[in-house]
Amino acid sequence: MDEHSLNEVSREPGTGATFLDKLITTGLGSGLSPVAPGTVGSVVGLVVYFIPGFEKLSVILPAIAVFFIWGGFAAGRMEREYGHDPGRVVIDEIVGLWVSLAFVPKTLFLTAIAFLVFRMLDIFKPFPADYFDKKTGGFSIMLDDVVCGAFTNIVLQIYLYFLK
Repeated sequence: MDEHSLNEVSREPGTGATFLDKLITTGLGSGLSPVAPGTVGSVVGLVVYFIPGFEKLSVILPAIAVFFIWGGFAAGRMEREYGHDPGRVVIDEIVGLWVSLAFVPKTLFLTAIAFLVFRMLDIFKPFPADYFDKKTGGFSIMLDDVVCGAFTNIVLQIYLYFLK
C-alpha cells in the first residue's frame, strides 16, 4: 500500500467524507471543474430542476430539505478533509438554486433570471450570507447559498407581483 492508502485506512472513523458524500457534495463531480465550479454546480441544479415535475412543491421542497440536511453533514466532513468551504463542494449551490426557484412558475425566462441573480448574489454575498460564509462547518457552507437563494426568490416574487 502507498502512503495515501495507509492514511485512508488509518484515518479516525467518522472524520472523512465517504464516496457518497463526495458524489453528492461535488454535484456528481461538477465541483471538480477547474473553472467556476460553483457555476458548473449550479448548472447541475438546473438540469435536475428541469426533470419534469421537479418544480412541484411536493417534490422540490422535500428535495431542498433532504439535500440541505445531508449536504450540511457531508459538507462538514468535506471541510474537515479539504479545508474551509472547499470549492469542490457545490451541493450548497444546487440547493440554493432550488430555493431560488421554489414557488416560481417554471419558465425558461424566470429560470434564467433566477440563475443569473442567484450566481450574482452568491458571488457578492449580501448580509447575512457573508456572515455564514465566514463561519466553519457544513451547515454554514449550506446556509450562505440558501440565503442567496431566498433573496433570489424574493426578487422573483416581487417581479411576478408587479407583472400581474
